[in-house]
Amino acid sequence: MAKVKEICIIGDGGWGTTLAVLLSKKGFNVTVWGAFPDYVEVLKERRENVKFLPGVVLPKNITFTASMAAALAGKEIVVLAVPSQFARGVFTILKMEKLAGKRFVSVTKGIENKTLKRVSEVAYDVLGKQTLAVLSGPTIALEVANGAPTTVVAASKSAKFAKEAQTLFMTERFRVYTCNDVTGVELGGSLKNVIAIAAGASDAMGFGANAKAALLTRGLVEIVRLGAAMGARKETFYGLSGLGDLATTCMSPYSRNRWLGEEIGKGKKLKDILGETDMVVEGVATARSAHDLAGKYKVEMPITEEIYKVLYENKNPKTAVRDLMIRSPKPETA
Repeated sequence: MAKVKEICIIGDGGWGTTLAVLLSKKGFNVTVWGAFPDYVEVLKERRENVKFLPGVVLPKNITFTASMAAALAGKEIVVLAVPSQFARGVFTILKMEKLAGKRFVSVTKGIENKTLKRVSEVAYDVLGKQTLAVLSGPTIALEVANGAPTTVVAASKSAKFAKEAQTLFMTERFRVYTCNDVTGVELGGSLKNVIAIAAGASDAMGFGANAKAALLTRGLVEIVRLGAAMGARKETFYGLSGLGDLATTCMSPYSRNRWLGEEIGKGKKLKDILGETDMVVEGVATARSAHDLAGKYKVEMPITEEIYKVLYENKNPKTAVRDLMIRSPKPETA
């Protein structure tokens, strides 16, 4: 770790930029790759990510580039911070460069639609056998950028690299734990976005704290149920990347997924809502993946199923609530 001086971040969205700020303040020289050259020039000139992280000054030791080769040159650590549905395409570009000796940290939360693969699995598919860790947890980007105390977990099949990632990112305001359940950490960070859409819709319809508590509690049951079927450890979902991230995303006014749910609850159509923002709302694509995974593993996920129908089958949110509430009676542990 003492030899690592420069870090590359692939993705100039809010979270990638936030981590660039965090790492630059630790003394690292950080290069951020962006897919759109015109916007990269805006970042260089303004020293502010006006689209995705407004109001945060970007330190001078952060360099921005649209050249993948320039971004990777001399870097041992590469942080993968692109939206999950664009990950395969970006990784394909990344693969064209020299990757020998590089180690990767994925900070993306999502599940690829067609393949139903987690982002680390997509990375292995495209990049081959690489040393990789996943960093996840309750992380509202603006709060982290402003120095609010935050805790996350770094998961890797390599205990050594999990500890390296822990050391790399940890500060007095950003505490990192380690874990070896990569599947559980990635699923928790991804599936909670679907429940957050439900939470936002509930808020917009005026249902109050009782309904929000029910969504968080029963939503977590669904996440644990699917995660266990996919080989994750149940206890992982009661940690930072599961319950912690779920609570934050369902309650924070800065949550994109909760915001989209609110707009849905107001009666707006999905395509109109997405047209109002430059942000990628991961829960929309993840709802489709979660729906398909539930079918594949034969796991009951009623809240997820209703959100899927609201988003993709134009179901009325109030009808979805009614259908959830009148389901056949059963024990809580069922």
